[in-house]
Amino acid sequence: MLPESVQNLIDEFSKLPGVGPKTAARLVFYLLTKPEQDLESLGQAVLGLAKHLVLCQNCFNISESEICSICANDKRKHTTIMVVEEPLDVIALEKSFGFDGVYHVLGGVISPINGVGPENLRVEQLLSRIGKDKIEEIILATNPNLEGEATAAYLRDKIKEADSSIAITRIARGLPIGGDLEYADEVTLKRSLEGRREY
Repeated sequence: MLPESVQNLIDEFSKLPGVGPKTAARLVFYLLTKPEQDLESLGQAVLGLAKHLVLCQNCFNISESEICSICANDKRKHTTIMVVEEPLDVIALEKSFGFDGVYHVLGGVISPINGVGPENLRVEQLLSRIGKDKIEEIILATNPNLEGEATAAYLRDKIKEADSSIAITRIARGLPIGGDLEYADEVTLKRSLEGRREY
């Protein structure tokens, strides 16, 4: 019933995470109301992702040059590496202005059910950085779910094998600011008690 070009775009939008066929159709029909110049700008922005972005050769974050701006910054603490799952995690952490070290992007988590093992992640590249740089601390900042915890445990063991003098820490978990105790689940409350510190 739809013209082929409209259906093709709906199909492409439907491939995006969190976008179902109905949302994809709404997006396409919204775009049909926009002037051609706006559509060209959108198209150029999408094409620019492939043309202008690369992965940093050091940390594997997205970058417009071989070494990202974080790794190239001499004011960052290069002896501390925060290990994250995806580039989006780097963006979230940078917005907090609470970390002055550098990152290592794994490119996912260990997930046997999805066919992802340690060999599919950038574990060897992390261990290589440990071998050539004077790393003092590695912060494991994978998500606090089953896959994230399994990945963190695997990394801890591998890092200890590579260099037992490196401090390995895990990001804290617990209650969010503005959260109420009565609405928190048992695991979150337990983690917040385990992670308590002197006040």
